[in-house]
Amino acid sequence: MNLLAFDTSTDILFIAVQGGAADAARLCQHTAAGGAQTSSRLIPEIQRLMALAQLRLEDLDAIVFGAGPGSFTGLRTACSVAQGLAFGADVPVLPVDTLLALAEEARWQCADAQSFAVTALLDARMDELYMADFVFSAGGWTRCSSDRLIKPEDLGWNGVNLLAGNVFDGYGARLPPLAAQTAALPTATALLRLAPALLAAGAGLSADNALPTYIRDKVAQTTLERNARKALLGLAP
Repeated sequence: MNLLAFDTSTDILFIAVQGGAADAARLCQHTAAGGAQTSSRLIPEIQRLMALAQLRLEDLDAIVFGAGPGSFTGLRTACSVAQGLAFGADVPVLPVDTLLALAEEARWQCADAQSFAVTALLDARMDELYMADFVFSAGGWTRCSSDRLIKPEDLGWNGVNLLAGNVFDGYGARLPPLAAQTAALPTATALLRLAPALLAAGAGLSADNALPTYIRDKVAQTTLERNARKALLGLAP
């Protein structure tokens, strides 16, 4: 399939293009710092990768993007770019849950495991985590819980699931101490691996129906909340 995928839900910008003529099919990728740089870098890098893959937007079977949860600004950027490109090229969009993409990346890191149980964790800032549980078997993913927002110490561990995500440096001491852990992010190549099955299941949408997934509306702490957090950590306000 000819696919463009990108994720801007974290501090890392991931873009990948897959496809081309059958005798010259290729995968072109770009990974860079995201955050404040995303809005200025995303479209130029998409154009560069599409040129490398010798594809036009009209050649795509779908535009795949990380729909959330994640950075509020990053999710809005990804969705708006996906919509704009899809409208112009008249191709469908495929919003993909970022926690599912994170789980898929963790599975791939574990030598493409054929049976896999994982709790996907993304840093939600403000002393909270996004989390969801998944199981991979028989060649596909099953969701075992909805995406939700928790405090690190409220994470329950069943003794089986691998913990995967970007939360261990900041919250590792507050997570279950015996749980197996691996660092992972929702990469664009993970989105590409997920896309064929999701498209076959009818998850592709017209551009005007694509929306980000927000788990919370509040995106920043008040000064009082920040000072309370610093006091808890023994830091000067």
